[in-house]
Amino acid sequence: MTEALRKPLQPFSISEACAIGDYGLIGDCHAAALVSRFGSIDWCCMPRFDSDPCFGRLLDWERAGFCNIAPAHDNFETRWAYHEDTMVLSTEFHGEAGSATVTDFFAIHGPDSAAACELVRIVEGVHGEIPLAVDIQPRFSFGGVKPWIQRRGPRRHSAVGGNYGLIIDSDMDLEMRGKHALGAALALRPGQRRFLSLRFARPEDLEADPVGQRDAQRIGQSLTDTLEWWRRWSGKIGIDSTEMPGVRRSAILLKALSYAPTGAIIAAPTTSLPEGLKGTRNWDYRFSWVRDAAFTAHALVEVGCDQEAFCFRRFIESICSGIANQMHSHFGIDGGRRHEEHELESLAGYRGATPVRVGNNAAHQYQLDVFGETLELSWLWHQHGHKPSADYWEFLVDLVDWVCAHWQEPDHGIWEIRGEPQHYVHSKVMCWSALNRAIALAAELDKKAPIPQWKAARDAVRAAVCEHGYDAAEGVFVQAFGNRYLDAALLRLPGVGFIDYCDERMLRTTDAIRSVLDKDGLLRRYNSPDGLPGEEGAFLACSFWLAECLAYQDRYEDARGAFRRSAMTANALGLFSEQYDTRQRRLWSNYPQGLTHLSHITAALALKKRNINV
Repeated sequence: MTEALRKPLQPFSISEACAIGDYGLIGDCHAAALVSRFGSIDWCCMPRFDSDPCFGRLLDWERAGFCNIAPAHDNFETRWAYHEDTMVLSTEFHGEAGSATVTDFFAIHGPDSAAACELVRIVEGVHGEIPLAVDIQPRFSFGGVKPWIQRRGPRRHSAVGGNYGLIIDSDMDLEMRGKHALGAALALRPGQRRFLSLRFARPEDLEADPVGQRDAQRIGQSLTDTLEWWRRWSGKIGIDSTEMPGVRRSAILLKALSYAPTGAIIAAPTTSLPEGLKGTRNWDYRFSWVRDAAFTAHALVEVGCDQEAFCFRRFIESICSGIANQMHSHFGIDGGRRHEEHELESLAGYRGATPVRVGNNAAHQYQLDVFGETLELSWLWHQHGHKPSADYWEFLVDLVDWVCAHWQEPDHGIWEIRGEPQHYVHSKVMCWSALNRAIALAAELDKKAPIPQWKAARDAVRAAVCEHGYDAAEGVFVQAFGNRYLDAALLRLPGVGFIDYCDERMLRTTDAIRSVLDKDGLLRRYNSPDGLPGEEGAFLACSFWLAECLAYQDRYEDARGAFRRSAMTANALGLFSEQYDTRQRRLWSNYPQGLTHLSHITAALALKKRNINV
């Protein structure tokens, strides 16, 4: 481990899912897993982010499976860190008689991140001897299938159930524990190593393994290759980690949330981690939201990682089939549209929080802001010297014509409120942005377009927002036409050029949001009723938006304070969730959350541009 170790933690007895912030992410731009700081993989979806988990006890402690390597007794302390500029995670266990390290990663072979979908765990003795217990209990189909584990050689086992299979290679003395589990006891001297490799395979492919059995040498090479791959990629990041601590980690995390085969960028690698333990605000985030991914693309371009942004642009073009009315709020990572939401009543949920949901019905909502995000991304692409093809320009014209025809309709907004559609101000402004960017693109590229109609629509949107989306009595913009609620999404208005950051209306709106939506120094999303039981925590992306907005308003001390309060919610690995409980000081909701990490980056860059030390 090359990053500084964190302060040792107190001894801990594992009897339920860890706090959300007590997990680290590993991934290979195809799949992902959450590893607790106590040595257990409690969430792992492979071969893809959106696959059913093979280890899922994060959502049901008793039934859904895990892979644990940890001291055989409860009296131990842990330290953990990522290897510098990588997604390779190492955890040190310290006991009374010795210490050992477990290094976890998804193996990446070769420069193109071709997926063998291999999860690797390497255990090494550090000093003395600490007894370790290995417990492997895969469960497929969200805990609904106990796979049949069979021995296939002296160092190989397989686990098969339904249409899912795992190949398990190890130089540990794994023993069968019934038909559905494997285990081992270890006591390693300093420098001794043992490994565990778990690879996805369809049951019909188990016999014809193209990769071959793993041994210690090949596993060591996999670790070297994976470290080199991540460092080669992170070498493109134009951020000095000493100047902006934690921001490089956010950029690397965003890369880990991208799906290499298509360019899709997922919102988070988990489902149904609750926004609070009361209520039903549990959603599946293992999809690619157009707005979140467009935000991510902007953030990555800002730090010098252009390729991911432009791969996502191609993804949007292909999944919409070049037709505006094919645009949805989010898509499957392969471009699929069939991800109807359903509840898994058999699962207990994270620490009892139900329901557990698979799929997300927000895909069928009408959300106008996605058109603006798509045009913003096209504008960014143009600014970096790229010209749209004739076909892509035709697609953009179709999008903008659609906005002209439909901007006056209500929608469900950026927060995907599951109630009646409203005329959300943020959505209208993003329609304005789509028109404004398209007009500029047509002029700069000398493209044929119905400019008079577009300009008329753009002016009409602005007039409507300024008349119906503005509370003249208070002098502030509001959440939606006809109401006086506030919404943190209004902080995004200056970023697309609708209004200047220092316009008096924006200054008053910012102050009103800081006051009304404040939650112990962070921000809630909105103060309007949303028809759902339970209470949200502070929404971390909004808290970073506030810091960014304050920076560009030249309110330096306020900006620094808002940024630092938001940044302090990260866990010891520098990972953020979607929401934060300011009373219990815990991360909540799906994790790690891409929107929070990209907002962390853009806020940090805003402070840097204004010469504000973070």
